[in-house]
Amino acid sequence: MITTPNSDRTENTTLVAEPPEPLTWYHWLIVIIASSGWMFDCMDQRIFALSREPAIREIMGPGASMAAVRDWGAWATTMMMLGWATGGIVFGMMSDRVGRVKTMALTLLIYSGFTGLSGIVHSLEAFLGFRFLVGLGVGGMFGAATTLVAESVPARARAIALGSLQALSACGNILGSLISTKIQPSQADFMFGLSGWRIIFFVGVLPALLIIPIMLLLREPARWREAKERAKSEGKTKESVGSIPSLLRHPRWRKNLFVGLALGLSGMAGLWGIGFFSPELISTALKGEPQHVVDVVRGYGTALQDVGAFFGIMAFTVVATTLGRRAAFFGAFILCLATTIFVFNRLQSGTDAYWMLPMMGFAQLSVFGGFAIYFPELFPTRLRGTGVGFCYNTVRYLAAAFPPMLMYLNRQLLEHGVADPFRKAATILSFIFLLGLVALIWAPETKGQPLPED
Repeated sequence: MITTPNSDRTENTTLVAEPPEPLTWYHWLIVIIASSGWMFDCMDQRIFALSREPAIREIMGPGASMAAVRDWGAWATTMMMLGWATGGIVFGMMSDRVGRVKTMALTLLIYSGFTGLSGIVHSLEAFLGFRFLVGLGVGGMFGAATTLVAESVPARARAIALGSLQALSACGNILGSLISTKIQPSQADFMFGLSGWRIIFFVGVLPALLIIPIMLLLREPARWREAKERAKSEGKTKESVGSIPSLLRHPRWRKNLFVGLALGLSGMAGLWGIGFFSPELISTALKGEPQHVVDVVRGYGTALQDVGAFFGIMAFTVVATTLGRRAAFFGAFILCLATTIFVFNRLQSGTDAYWMLPMMGFAQLSVFGGFAIYFPELFPTRLRGTGVGFCYNTVRYLAAAFPPMLMYLNRQLLEHGVADPFRKAATILSFIFLLGLVALIWAPETKGQPLPED
């Protein structure tokens, strides 16, 4: 153990020195399995983003207006984000108390199972309810996977491992987009008399098979076991492990929590309230084109958006590793603001979608690479799952307001005769990225620092 003063703190803090252990096959196994859990999680998210419009249109019936369909689509997105936030809190605390591996397995079953069940719904209430339940698993998976990787791999490989985990989320999104090009969501009778969007949701249950290697091959990290035993020996297990009040009472963890919440809200609101409405942007730009043409452009366009996301996350990882976390976040949020406004105002054709959406994906998802790297570095082991769950997921309670807000602004601008109201509404909301820049004023630099303990 070493005691180190830090200019970002008002007191000396005890840090655990990382052992100079080599990378082993087991470290790679942890990264691969945890990354796969998060990758398939993101595949299910993309399946939803591409299927929500045709699903709601079919459920509402042929007389439904496009405005009504999009309004309900925004509420479905909000329900998933509320579930995501709730799952982040519940399963974040659970991962601190019962373990990272067990929590990963349970959240995997939840998000894949309820994605599959979404294919059988025939009412808007059931569709929104299943979106909430899927969100529970989605929110829990990220915190458990990132803390497992952060606590298991050697310190020198931590940023690369966590950045790679988040980069594979883009591969999950790409996979979901490519599935939609083969199983077109809008096709009324794709297979067995079922619409394409229903079949796509059924495909989303397949990642549940990953629970087998999770339970058979992974073990809880030594760091977590030691923290659990230490808290138990001190008689503080219930009060100190996975405790939200403990986060708020300690001045350092409280400050880091609010920094993480501000960074998380900026990125989440920008992506889920604006960026993941790129399918609707394509529909707006291609109004008048045959539906099968729109579906193809939506599928390939969002796939390319996620290709850009992959490279954005990897670029963030490189910058964060070489220049520092704060510098990487600063550049990423500037890019988010500029590219989002540009794309939502300039995309006019399928060709535009194929080169503009990757640019926006590069910027908007790059900050999510930062969340995977940075959030586990802000909290001690006994509170890491809880802290990461709060920063990455709890902000969704606030970010959940942005999809309905986007549609509300769209309606208000339309009623006032503003041209291209959907594009203008997205432009207005894009300034949420400025919140992330402001939060960096108080953000501690964690590059080169061991994971904290207290």
